Amino acid sequence: MRSYNRTPSYLALAVSLALSSQAVLAQEESEQNEQSETTGLGFERIVVTGAVARNQTVMQSSVSVSTLTTDDIEVSAPRSTAEIFRMLPGVRSESTGGDGNANIAVRGLPVAAGGAKFLTLQEDGLPVMQFGDIAFGNADIFLRADSTISRLDVIRGGSASTAASNSPGGIINFVSKTGLEPGGSVAFSTGLNYDSFRTDFEYGGDINNDMRFHLGGFVRQGEGVRDPGYQGEKGYQLKANLTKEFDTGYVRLYAKHLNDRVASYMPMPMFADGSSVPGFDARKDTLQSVYLTQTVRLNGDNQISRGDVRNGMNPEVNSFGVEAIFDLDDNWTLENRFRINSVSGNFITLFPAEVDAAQSIANSIAGDDAVVRYAVGPMAGERYSAENAMRIHTFDVELNDFGSIINDLKLSRRFGEVDVTFGYYLADQSIRMSWLWNSYLMALKGDNAELLDVVAADGTAFSEQGLLAYGVPFWGNCCQRNYDTDYTIKAPYLTASWAMGDLSLDASVRRDLGKARGTYAGAVQSSRDMNGDGIISQVEQSVSAIDLANPSLVNYSWGYNSYSVGANYQLDNDWALFGRISKGGRANADRLLFGKVNADGSVAREDAIDEVKQYELGSKSRHGNLNLFATVFFAETEEQNFEATTQLFFDRVYKARGIELESSYRIGDFDLRGSVTWTDAEISKDALNPDVVGNTPRRQADFIYSLIGRYTFDNAQLGVSLIGTTASYAQDNNDLKFSGYTQVNAFASYDLATNLTLSLNVNNLFDTIGITEAEQGSVPANGIITARTINGRTASLGLRYQF
Repeated sequence: MRSYNRTPSYLALAVSLALSSQAVLAQEESEQNEQSETTGLGFERIVVTGAVARNQTVMQSSVSVSTLTTDDIEVSAPRSTAEIFRMLPGVRSESTGGDGNANIAVRGLPVAAGGAKFLTLQEDGLPVMQFGDIAFGNADIFLRADSTISRLDVIRGGSASTAASNSPGGIINFVSKTGLEPGGSVAFSTGLNYDSFRTDFEYGGDINNDMRFHLGGFVRQGEGVRDPGYQGEKGYQLKANLTKEFDTGYVRLYAKHLNDRVASYMPMPMFADGSSVPGFDARKDTLQSVYLTQTVRLNGDNQISRGDVRNGMNPEVNSFGVEAIFDLDDNWTLENRFRINSVSGNFITLFPAEVDAAQSIANSIAGDDAVVRYAVGPMAGERYSAENAMRIHTFDVELNDFGSIINDLKLSRRFGEVDVTFGYYLADQSIRMSWLWNSYLMALKGDNAELLDVVAADGTAFSEQGLLAYGVPFWGNCCQRNYDTDYTIKAPYLTASWAMGDLSLDASVRRDLGKARGTYAGAVQSSRDMNGDGIISQVEQSVSAIDLANPSLVNYSWGYNSYSVGANYQLDNDWALFGRISKGGRANADRLLFGKVNADGSVAREDAIDEVKQYELGSKSRHGNLNLFATVFFAETEEQNFEATTQLFFDRVYKARGIELESSYRIGDFDLRGSVTWTDAEISKDALNPDVVGNTPRRQADFIYSLIGRYTFDNAQLGVSLIGTTASYAQDNNDLKFSGYTQVNAFASYDLATNLTLSLNVNNLFDTIGITEAEQGSVPANGIITARTINGRTASLGLRYQF
């Protein structure tokens, strides 16, 4: 049986003040080529990516790659999967929405309407979703990090343009353990100042001389880091793989089952400076309440049904895959990855569509001198005396089918000094969901806020148990919708690399061809007896249903070419320079269905595709125990998008330039590893809103940075991580500006006995306020905005046994 080496965990992240940079330890897609290095950023580790055919070291490669080990992740004390990404150079991960629904951007590429539009999240080399910004279906909702993960491999920048479809900005790949290292672990963790208990487990090893396995997962339950008034976390994941080795390669079977339920945190009321409004602590409170756990609405078939707010983000995923790699005669290598995913679930949460004086909201609903009363709770029927209230919209979405079938075939061969890979990628992605939104009135309160009723001056009730409307009339009843669409992607690609002495060259091209087929339907209003009492009440006079009788057609195709060309010159053993020119693309999907689809189902090419051009120049160097990786980058990006919360379209061009630095330093038992990225971005064109041309894109800071430091004792470890950002604008009008912040996390572990470790980690040690996004572009008259901020200080205790 072949032997493999694993990269040990370096732990530390490094220098914040100006040294550090991108790429290191790469996406090694073939286990036969795994090698490791024991110091620094791993410059001598072999890189095998989808964009480079030749097996090269990091020092020889012109690809921007990084790796996070499980120990690196542990020190950063993440509370969600997306919080892990904040440790990556050049990556802006707005991870304040809970365990999913994060906004993720790379090197100044925009996040105009949420999700990860120009970046792909993968598991073991295949995408979780074909499109990273599906409304209420962001890829990180269906992805969980647990003890089955070996490492994260990350490609940033233009080389990702040809490595995968719809990912010109980058790829984050979760690489699973495969039993290569025999043994396992069981770990328990519990919140010290919040209610959560989780068990992680994994085990793997040899079955016989040519077969091995690995299995594991997690189970958890509790309220979560913000108390919703009920059990906000409940679920589990199971993963398993089986590898059969042959003389010339291997075949691996893969299976995963995920059924997890976590609360989704929407923007919350706070003052524009980030301070909390009376009764609502922005660092720990949430909009969820024990008084609003059920909502009655019409489902996707226009039948009366019930939604459960406690479901939150509830992905249900069943995956099965096969991976095979074989060395053939005459220097040929065959590689194939296949996966079929069955994906469904729910996304339901509360969104504050309006925060204003309670009397003002009531008058807008029921006329002057309307009365506001408590609808539920111990004060039910009494007059509401607090100044402000919230108009709540339930983001109630049934994820009927987000399944996919994926196959990625590669055939590689060496022709003299040139390594060539021919590939063909094929994927089918379903996007079938129903939006079933209602409106409520709620007290402005963070601890189980009560629902409120509105009564007109003449005594007419304009709400029932806090329900204002079956639909969202405040937004023009926009959002009772149904999508029943399927997307097919076919992408042949070719990569070639050549090395002569200290010079390495590589080039790759990809042709993406896609088709979208299906239907979608919007809202229609009618009266309906929703509670079955035989009376059409005020709120039942206009009920939002889906216009199933008049669906709109989706019937369009797209195609775009991508290329990437890179060169690397090694000046000596400790210093190399590289450069790259790339063009990639990203096909738009469900967000086009809000008005960009013509009556015949067609879509204009400029709406269907957004292209990205990128240029990179970089340096990799070693200076004793100090490793530096620096990259200068420039990108020009098109974007078509639609934002549901503002009902606005985007049709823009962005430009971004910057410097990305990554560094590591080790002395004795002390490790540092860190990164800092400077970005100068602007909106260079806007077809719909020319007033914003020249402005800085929303939430784009000049600097983002991270730092991890760890000291290892004989039987203990201490670690600290910092994640920070400078100031940024809330919206593209560049009026309201967020202050920068630095979040400090701490980690400590102690070996109680052989292989038995007790650990403590604290997230946001100093209880810092850090706003990541807001709905408003300017401060409203009452001074209250709706925004997301990082969670306040949370501490957890863990116990792990390795065997």
